[in-house]
Amino acid sequence: QVQLVESGGGLVQTGGSLRLSCAASGRTFSMNAMGWFRQAPGREREFVSAISGGGGSTTYADSVKGRFTISRDNAKNTVYLQMNSLKPEDTAVYYCAASHSVVVFTTTQMYNYWGQGTQVTVSS
Repeated sequence: QVQLVESGGGLVQTGGSLRLSCAASGRTFSMNAMGWFRQAPGREREFVSAISGGGGSTTYADSVKGRFTISRDNAKNTVYLQMNSLKPEDTAVYYCAASHSVVVFTTTQMYNYWGQGTQVTVSS
């Protein structure tokens, strides 16, 4: 049974940092693209960042570019999202996702496995 478990969320002040982790189990995702999405109350789930299988390619939403960094440790079957210079508009539940594809995609439909999410709250 495949599981993605996010951790590292919490409450932080504007300008602060958090590091999210997503640990996968049940299968190896070293050659699969993985991504982070977020969903704020009353809004649709939106793309944040993704990393290709092997980690050679990354992509970011314009709203987080330059502030967030995605990375992966295939030996640990884990993907990370380092979030710096956080803003109140970054407040959301953050979801980890894994795709059957090697290449990155920015749409939810291209991801096959999802975690339960971790809450990130940025206070002003």
